[in-house]
Amino acid sequence: MSTDGRKLNITHAGAPMQPRTMYDERFLVPMRRDLTEVGFEELRTAEEVDNALQDKTGTAMVLVNSVCGCSARMARPAARIAIGHEPKPEHLYTVFAGQDAEATEKARGYFTGYPPSSPSIAILRDGKLVWMMERWQIEGRPAEEIAEDLVSAFEEHCRD
Repeated sequence: MSTDGRKLNITHAGAPMQPRTMYDERFLVPMRRDLTEVGFEELRTAEEVDNALQDKTGTAMVLVNSVCGCSARMARPAARIAIGHEPKPEHLYTVFAGQDAEATEKARGYFTGYPPSSPSIAILRDGKLVWMMERWQIEGRPAEEIAEDLVSAFEEHCRD
């Protein structure tokens, strides 16, 4: 089927000459809000990631968000449950795979020794990775089980 003569309604985020995003941003608002409404800070650029993580003291959790079902049914709900417990990371961050490509790539650069995976959840202490949960550890598991793993990781890595 030809697209000649038809106007394609393709959207992109950002200024002209910027790379196109994978998804229409309007569809991602609730997926982003799942985390931001409970205190996660979105990191949308590589610079924001470095400002948040590079040479920082303390603990941080970074959730690599995505549109997939295992992010919606498992990773985001698990994170929401887990952060209700103490101790927890001092800083909560999220990047969106497939949408905020530069930020996601930069965040993954802090996850030394792990291949790209989304969703995934990392805990850093003083800017260094101390714990990682990859997609294969998220898929097919109830959010409550994942939350238990997160709480255990918080107990181990987020105490003074």
